[in-house]
Amino acid sequence: MENTRNVLDFFQNIVEKEPEVSAAVAAIRTLMHILETFGDRTLRGLSEELRKATEEMKKADCSITSVQSGCELFQRFITLTGALDQSNIKECKDIMKKRGEIFLRKLQEARPKIAKLGAPFILDGQKILTHSKSRVVLQTLREAALTSKKRFHVFITESYPDQSGVLMRNELLKLNISSTLILDSAMGYVMESVDLVLVGAEGVVESGGIINKVGTYTMALCAKEMHKPFYVLAESFKFVRLYPLNQRDLPQELKFSSSTIKSNSNLLDQHPQVDYTPPGYITLLFTDLGILTPSAVSDELIKLYL
Repeated sequence: MENTRNVLDFFQNIVEKEPEVSAAVAAIRTLMHILETFGDRTLRGLSEELRKATEEMKKADCSITSVQSGCELFQRFITLTGALDQSNIKECKDIMKKRGEIFLRKLQEARPKIAKLGAPFILDGQKILTHSKSRVVLQTLREAALTSKKRFHVFITESYPDQSGVLMRNELLKLNISSTLILDSAMGYVMESVDLVLVGAEGVVESGGIINKVGTYTMALCAKEMHKPFYVLAESFKFVRLYPLNQRDLPQELKFSSSTIKSNSNLLDQHPQVDYTPPGYITLLFTDLGILTPSAVSDELIKLYL
């Protein structure tokens, strides 16, 4: 799959046809496909092909924070094996494919691990507030309701401009979990009556802060002011090597879709897809590496990239 257009088509096909698969997992499956189909040429050529594919997938009209971090970790993981010391390109590829399969399996096991860690923090009779649609938040709520048999109520923001909160509520209705869809602007009104906030993340940065659907920062501010726990659920493949200090520090390609950047010379007039929530507003992060405080994230991120 050396044609870059084919790379993007392969990636988008997974995203569109398998809604339960995250963009990062779809991206890594795409890189695995390249590993399997790459001819017996040079390792440098293979490395360049993987790099080009990653850049091409970042042109998709979806939030690409986790695509960037997942692909970077994947390429690092498959090459830290001594594979590059092998003289035979076929042997190198075989080792890299095995390592890639291990990495992909770890990714697929991450969400259930987080759900088991987070479910005990949800108690009978509680009211929970969440924002947008998060697969890992949904799985945690499912774990608490169906496996632990807890009864609770969930408030979900509509999450404009794409109204992804509506999709989240539809999923909760299928699970018979009591829920209410609210306006984004009503999060302050509802906050005083909830017991905790659960959100996902597009990316977890070095400081322990998060990049997530726009509106998350506003929710965190309200939670902090009203002394409500603000919990983040995120897989470790979303740990990204960035250290933003404010909203302006976020790279434009993370804040806006590729098509928006191409078609607009003045991005100040455009609606960002994500915002940055500093670590001081986050109570705990539930990850497949364990339950972390924001200050512990940097240590875990260093281990991932060593």
